[in-house]
Amino acid sequence: MPQFFLNKRLMFLLVSIIILVALIGFSIRERGQLTWMEQFVKDTTGFVQNIVSKPADAVADIYGSVQDLLNTYEENRLLKSKIQDYHLLDQKVKDLTQENEDLRKVLEKEENLRDFDPIQATVIGRNPDRWHEIIELNKGSVNGIEDNMAVITGDGLIGKIKSTSQFTSTVQLLSSMDPTNRISAIVQGEDEEIKGIIEGFDKDKKVLLLKEIPYDKEVEEGAAVVSSGLGGVFPSDLFIGTIIEVVPDKYGLTQTAYVEPAADMHSINHVIIVKRKATEPVLSFTNEGDEE
Repeated sequence: MPQFFLNKRLMFLLVSIIILVALIGFSIRERGQLTWMEQFVKDTTGFVQNIVSKPADAVADIYGSVQDLLNTYEENRLLKSKIQDYHLLDQKVKDLTQENEDLRKVLEKEENLRDFDPIQATVIGRNPDRWHEIIELNKGSVNGIEDNMAVITGDGLIGKIKSTSQFTSTVQLLSSMDPTNRISAIVQGEDEEIKGIIEGFDKDKKVLLLKEIPYDKEVEEGAAVVSSGLGGVFPSDLFIGTIIEVVPDKYGLTQTAYVEPAADMHSINHVIIVKRKATEPVLSFTNEGDEE
């Protein structure tokens, strides 16, 4: 026997190659069904894949859920930030709208002034303990501000300059309870003008007190009250408010009218300080020098 056939390893290799080729040829031909070996291998592989895929899918689902949760958290944070920015912007728009409205009123009032020089000013301070008594302005003596000058808003008279410094001034509001805070006023009527004095403030009703109205004068509710200009400091016809009620004093000699202020004493931002051009002789009153 030749040496070639005596080599067992070589013979085994040749037989293996022949079997492999035969199997390949057998597997690639057109067949209606798989062999038992192919079925076994395929089923085994599918079973293993099924076992491995379930935990892998579970891990993938958990990872996806965590990622979605993180994305939702981030989106929620961004939305909250945008909502906060929206609220800030909305409030800023409201503030600017109110400021624009106030400035328009001030400008319109300035254009209508004839008998005094207007000086615009801005409120820079207000003491909570004296909220209804005084406010601080950003104009002072260097701007021509002097004591006892009238101060108005676009709605009406709010008070007078109480004191000044170089660059600021203090306004005493009409709602101040200072007994020396007196203003000569007129109730406008169709037939005649009725004189009185703004003196005092009713905190409960939030109205000004117009006193010393003659008992025989008929004052109508809703009538306008303006400054008389007789004190020699305030110009005339500065709108103060409207009559809402009239009551006799305790002796029945005069009447007192409740006057609803035209200007909002609680919310004041921009004002006009009025510098009177012409003066009139100061009349004598009970407390001379206190009346404007």
